[in-house]
Amino acid sequence: MKFLIRYNKFGANYFAHTYRKLISSDKHHALPLIRIQRKSTCKNEWSYAMGPSDVPLLGLTIGKALDQAAESFGDTEAVVSIHQSIRRTFSQVKEESEKLAAGFLALGFKRGDRIGIWGPNSYEWYLMEFAAAKAGLILVNINPSYRSGELKYCLNKVSVKGIVCATKFKTSDYYKMLNEIAPELSSSPAGQLTTKDIPNLKTVIMMGSNSASGTYSFDSILGFAGSGHFDELSELERKIQFDEPCNIQFTSGTTGLPKAALLSHHNVINNGFFFGKRCGYDLKPLRICVPTPLYHCIGCVLGVLASVLHGCTVVFANDAFDPKAIVKSFEEERINSCYGTPTMFVDILREFRINPVKVDTLSFGLMGGAPCPEELVTAMAKELNMDILVAYGMTETSPVSFQCFLSDSLAIKSQTIGYPLDHVEVKIVNENNEIVRTGESGELLIRGYCNFLERGEISYPTYENYTYTRADLATMNEDGYGAIIGRIKDMIIRGGENIYPAEIENFYMSHPDIIEAQVFGVPDERMGEEVALWVRLVPGSKLSEEDIRNWSKGKIAHYKIPRYIREKSEFPSHCYRKNTKIQNERNGDGKSWTEEVIIKK
Repeated sequence: MKFLIRYNKFGANYFAHTYRKLISSDKHHALPLIRIQRKSTCKNEWSYAMGPSDVPLLGLTIGKALDQAAESFGDTEAVVSIHQSIRRTFSQVKEESEKLAAGFLALGFKRGDRIGIWGPNSYEWYLMEFAAAKAGLILVNINPSYRSGELKYCLNKVSVKGIVCATKFKTSDYYKMLNEIAPELSSSPAGQLTTKDIPNLKTVIMMGSNSASGTYSFDSILGFAGSGHFDELSELERKIQFDEPCNIQFTSGTTGLPKAALLSHHNVINNGFFFGKRCGYDLKPLRICVPTPLYHCIGCVLGVLASVLHGCTVVFANDAFDPKAIVKSFEEERINSCYGTPTMFVDILREFRINPVKVDTLSFGLMGGAPCPEELVTAMAKELNMDILVAYGMTETSPVSFQCFLSDSLAIKSQTIGYPLDHVEVKIVNENNEIVRTGESGELLIRGYCNFLERGEISYPTYENYTYTRADLATMNEDGYGAIIGRIKDMIIRGGENIYPAEIENFYMSHPDIIEAQVFGVPDERMGEEVALWVRLVPGSKLSEEDIRNWSKGKIAHYKIPRYIREKSEFPSHCYRKNTKIQNERNGDGKSWTEEVIIKK
């Protein structure tokens, strides 16, 4: 019997799915495939490597990827949202995403328009990722922790025409915050908002079945379209190109404000596919618990898109990180894989020790967003039956550029960021832009299909995918594995959240009693780093630490509020960040204030 390997669908993976159908009616039948994925056997003298691959890059849009998943895995569960009691198969997701996409066309959205999504993890968020892509819209991911000022900046930065919002989340009242920045909303007809402070925003859609004044309800949009709009959608899907923009993700900016990274279908589809391939999703479709937020690239690319491309099921244990719900889902949902930052896994492990459940179905977990301690990796394997995979990347590279193999040793998984992902080319250079020898430190540069298009200010940019994107300070060993040794731009990573000091400093210097502010990260056993703030006050001010924290609440995201605050009478006369600040701030016993904080904890 002869088989034709058809790369125009899911590459070699499509061959596996087709073969399964011939031998079994069970679409999750695990066909034992031979993996041919070789790293270079040569020892590198120079810090340069390129990820191996036996499968060419995919030429797919997000919409077409969902169509093919529905064809291959139709009645298999695609998504489970436990807190909403929602379960959908791939066929149902395709049907509902097309209703929503056609509904957007009925509302007047056009190809290339930007539509925001602002809320925690939910089925609506998941569905939006496919509906926006099918309608030719650019989905703008907005952090659900953002307050009104941060939201306004994002909406204006990338000219958002419409936004889909949750009603409430934790302490956030989204409709109230929208009215703070667009007071005309409550008196405007739905879809006809006109506000001078956010001139491009016209349409607000609230998740659920109920609408507020000036808005549509999410559920109503599913029934908006007529037959003509579905015809328009079918024609549009045939025209959308795989290298068109489809997503804007905000990443913290070194100038103090978030930057917008514009990504294409080609970027995120291939990153999700080859990430999943290295995880082994092409060998056995799994049930994946995704507690990482969907607005982040880990959730929407490595979670949602990787699962669709490989026929896996995504499970949301709750709308946000909830260790109790996650551990409970391990047994009740027969979870095979779980994603998280080291901080998340510390809390998951702690909850498991208190309330143990059966973990016989667990096989591995993805750990990223911060360095992975060897003790934690060992404990996860021993107690939770999770073989940890480590990945490294950033929003601008869609996101993954390095990833470990399942067969890598514990030392490699805990001491490196892995090997370059398939079709990704990396090098490490010195200050003269010359490639350094292996073992020497320098700036990490990444290029390939994964590099973002532009910063998101224009609709259809001219771009060069094969220029290098600059990353962190790194080293590479002779086998091509990388290691991050520092962050060039002083970013603080708190529990997987990226925080830039400049943004926080600018915020606190807007307080009338604060003359100067300096922000830096201090080590923390649980969060990786915590935010510390020095302030210089106006003479005579009685501003306390508690006053500063209370003033911060509701104005910036909670994770940006410093854990440690100290008043300073004067600052060094030159610019500092992190270690330089710490080294120059000494107290009477010779220990830095930062060291003192850690000891007291």
